[in-house]
Amino acid sequence: MNNIDIKEILSSSKTIAMVGVSSEKKGEDPKNLKRKPANVVMKYMQDFGYKVIPINPFAKGEVINGETVIDDIENISIPVDIVDVFRPSKETPAIAKKAAKIGSKVLWLQYGIHNDDAKKISENLNLKYVSDKCIKQEYQKLFQKSHPVFPVLRNE
Repeated sequence: MNNIDIKEILSSSKTIAMVGVSSEKKGEDPKNLKRKPANVVMKYMQDFGYKVIPINPFAKGEVINGETVIDDIENISIPVDIVDVFRPSKETPAIAKKAAKIGSKVLWLQYGIHNDDAKKISENLNLKYVSDKCIKQEYQKLFQKSHPVFPVLRNE
């Protein structure tokens, strides 16, 4: 997938289902939650106008970055443009099938995640497939012309 395709995806998309957003663990410092990669990416994309729906079966009903967590992408009640995945590669074929079922246009596997079966499923079900790329980094590169190190974390 080249930069022109990715730019088109990001320009034409409004809603992202983010699979694997972290919830707060009991006894965990709430500041840690803000530093988890999926949560950093979620907040960033929200700041640039995307509606991001957090998906985490263990945090259903919790509120993360102002959005209520849904347990499964199949339970989202609004149209989704991109299913963005922060889960192990082996889980992505099943996620690809669900992404197609809900009418998503894109299956986006975050940096370090790739699966040939998920790619085949995506292609067979007319989903655009992006893998091993951070949606936040790609947005920054294409629209802000910056190349930051990820994640950018400051001591608070």
